[in-house]
Amino acid sequence: MHDILQMLEAPARAMGVSVSDLAAIAQKGQVIAYDGGACLFHESTPREWLGIVAAGEVEIVRGLHGRQTHLATLTDGAVISEGILLDDSAHSVSAFACGSGAQVLQIPRAVLLAVKSGQADLYYRLVAKVAQRISDRLRIASSLLAEHQEAVPHLASYRTEHDSLGEREISNSVYYGVQTVRALENFAISGVPLRNFAHFVKALAYVKKAAAQANAQLRCLDQSVCDAIVGACDELLAGKLHDQFVVDMMQGGAGTSTNMNANEVIANRGLELMGHSKGEYKYLHPNDHVNCSQSTNDAYPTAIKIAVINSLKDMLAAMAELQSQLLVKSVEFSQVLKMGRTENQDAVPMTLGQEFGAYAVMISNAMAALRRSVEELHEINMGATAIGTGINSPPGYADLVTQLLAEGTGLPLVKALNLVEATQDSGAFAQMAGTMKRAAVQVSKICNDLRWLSSGPRCGLNEINLPPMQPGSSIMPGKVNPVIPELVNQICYQIIGYDVTISMASEASELELNMAEPIIAYDLLHGMMILKNACVTLATRCISGITANADRCREFVENSIGLVTALNPVIGYEKSAAIAKEALATGGSVYALVLQKGWLTQEKLDDLLSPANMTDPRQLPS
Repeated sequence: MHDILQMLEAPARAMGVSVSDLAAIAQKGQVIAYDGGACLFHESTPREWLGIVAAGEVEIVRGLHGRQTHLATLTDGAVISEGILLDDSAHSVSAFACGSGAQVLQIPRAVLLAVKSGQADLYYRLVAKVAQRISDRLRIASSLLAEHQEAVPHLASYRTEHDSLGEREISNSVYYGVQTVRALENFAISGVPLRNFAHFVKALAYVKKAAAQANAQLRCLDQSVCDAIVGACDELLAGKLHDQFVVDMMQGGAGTSTNMNANEVIANRGLELMGHSKGEYKYLHPNDHVNCSQSTNDAYPTAIKIAVINSLKDMLAAMAELQSQLLVKSVEFSQVLKMGRTENQDAVPMTLGQEFGAYAVMISNAMAALRRSVEELHEINMGATAIGTGINSPPGYADLVTQLLAEGTGLPLVKALNLVEATQDSGAFAQMAGTMKRAAVQVSKICNDLRWLSSGPRCGLNEINLPPMQPGSSIMPGKVNPVIPELVNQICYQIIGYDVTISMASEASELELNMAEPIIAYDLLHGMMILKNACVTLATRCISGITANADRCREFVENSIGLVTALNPVIGYEKSAAIAKEALATGGSVYALVLQKGWLTQEKLDDLLSPANMTDPRQLPS
């Protein structure tokens, strides 16, 4: 108790209440432990609790669509998710446990509502302090925004850069150079720039950093140049300068524009770190130094693989949340008897818990398949340079850069057995796309079932209720549609389509190189992002709020012809089929017809046709 009171001193002061008052509320919550990197909540999901960081650190970030902005790091005693005291709006940020993990004291919404009802004075003192804290944050954000605007350089300042096609004027406000500008002009296609995928930008930084370190060790780069490249890459890994990665994800040239965007940004930032101006490439050159011992044909696919591996971690965490919610419902509905159906016709009884338990296993199987598929992506072709022969790289470079890259990323990366094969073969990407398609098919099947089971409410199955999310019609009052499963279905269709695209793009490899890797990169990374967000949305805005209509489920069972299946081992298939046919024709029950014909005693019939005895294997009476 003393430890709890001590932990609550700082948040109590911040929230304007006594430690004893806050302790009385906190005692009704519980401390939840999170592993490092685990998500406490996702942006756009409903607020469920008020939290206090009990141990460790929690990182607050914003951005669901591949690019995240770090907003704050919360330490011991910090209050988190306090907006729950103000309204029912969703989280505007996401929260992740840092380092080795964090412990958070969580006070559920129900406890807070009880305080609001029974201790209104205390509750509204909390609300007033929360409003003040939010006002303070807005003031700080406004100041930061104003400072950022003042720091923007004048666009009248330019430098001249050249490439093999000629010279171009480049604004000194940007870190990219002439080849990136040409790519911006040539590839104004999707409107989706590289910066939208933070894992990809960081993967490029990992590759360039490891290459610089390997080149320095092999005496291909001066240490001062290496240090500048490493410094610029470390800034990218810290989330800086991502706005400079402006090339469209869809591009020609097998990724050369992406590679040069990275080379130019790193070179120009490295020049600044060396005390030079942007564009003074005689000191640090995008090609000669940042791209030393490399080609787009090894650096780019390696970066794609690293980005996909790290994006998959995010997606698997979201899928685990979905699986967890399905398991919760499997337990909650374990006593709800319902009719199973095959080919949309009555089959035999089961429990609603068994149905949801099966869905949880589907997600588990999809996750296991994805983990198996990602293993192939750990094999990289760094050191292959142009076509796999290693031209323009020093002896030992391929092994060394692979080792350094593995150490830098913390991933079990290995050099491909045959660099010529690895430079032209996109089979591992096709494998991952196919496995993603499998996951999408399984998630979509679950959404199909949710829409069927909740259909109605008066003229459909109506066995479950989905949480109402928004009005369903502009013309039909009172209609509420299953919008979350519908959304997720469509996302799954998109991912299935991405598999087709990636299959064709992988097959498009000709001779020593696949020119279609950019669309592979986009579809894999975007597919993982939208499936991740879909799983979070499905778990938090649909599955968690599902309730069962137990009476409706039992009514279907008791009036189903499917009960006759239990009679097969006792009276035989022919008699059972006759009973089913007669019951269907007359509207009578299977139970009454069997007794009427005198084929079984009432006691034996009651045992055989007990719905509860039909949901698991059992030894039939002789």
